[in-house]
Amino acid sequence: MPRYFFHTQIGDDLISDPTGIELRDPDEAWETARHTIRAALRERPDQARLMTACLIVADAAGEVVLEFPFSEAVTLPTPDDPILH
Repeated sequence: MPRYFFHTQIGDDLISDPTGIELRDPDEAWETARHTIRAALRERPDQARLMTACLIVADAAGEVVLEFPFSEAVTLPTPDDPILH
């Protein structure tokens, strides 16, 4: 299975993923990126700076497979969702 590396870019800062993870294909890498971003936003909801971050997924050769802005992982409630006050 191919190995994918999930680097986080916030402004000019880059946090590299030195180990990566083996995944089936780019689609699974996209799902993993979305899950990773949502988990980070849940853990640190008060850090607005994360909304400017981007998860850069690269393959073992260093080629960028996808770029996933943190802001695109946020979902808004649908009209069917219960409203909690």
